[in-house]
Amino acid sequence: MNHCPACGAERPALLCDSCGLTQEAAEVVLRRRLILHTLVFLPGSLFFPFLIHLYPPLDLDAMLVFFGVLFFLAIFLVVLIDRRTRFHRDVELLKRIFFGLTPLPWVLGAALFLNGRLDTGKSQFHPSSVVSRFEMKGLVLGSRRLMVHSWRAGHRIERLAAEPDDFARFRDGDAVVVGVMPGALGIPWLYGVYRK
Repeated sequence: MNHCPACGAERPALLCDSCGLTQEAAEVVLRRRLILHTLVFLPGSLFFPFLIHLYPPLDLDAMLVFFGVLFFLAIFLVVLIDRRTRFHRDVELLKRIFFGLTPLPWVLGAALFLNGRLDTGKSQFHPSSVVSRFEMKGLVLGSRRLMVHSWRAGHRIERLAAEPDDFARFRDGDAVVVGVMPGALGIPWLYGVYRK
C-alpha cells in the first residue's frame, strides 16, 4: 500500500481519503514542500560555517565533518525523493527524514553560538607548544589551524582554529598557552592562544 506524497496517509485507491488529491496533484504539493524545506535548509547550511567560527569548539574539525555529511545526505535525499516521486514510488520515510534534517543547521549553529555567548564559566589555560600550522585558502572563508600538543586525555594533537593574526604570529615549536572556556551547554570552546 502506498502513502500519499502530500499528506502521508495510506492510500488504497487513486484518490487519497485524507486530502482528496490524486497521485499527480499530491506529487506537485510534495515538490512545493521540498522546495520550501530546501529554502530553509540551504541558508542555514551556508550560515553555519560563519557561526561556528565565532565561538569555535575544540573539536571544530569533527563538527565540520559531521556537518558536511549532514549536508550531502540532505541533498542526496532531495534528489532521491524527487526521483522516486517521478516513478510513483513510496517516499514517506525519506520525506520524514529530510524534513527532520531541515532545521538542523539552524539548531546546531544556534546551539554553538549560545554555548559561547552565554558562557559565564571560568576560563582555563593550558600550556602547550605548536607542532605545525595548516592553512587552506578559500574564496569566502579560509581555514587556518594551529596544531598543538594536547592536554586532554586520549588526544595527541589539538587542531585549533586560528585567527589570521594568531596564525601569522606563531611558528613551529613556539611555546603557547591555550585558553579554553567550558561552554554554557557543556561544549568547550577556544578562547584564545597566547605566547607562554
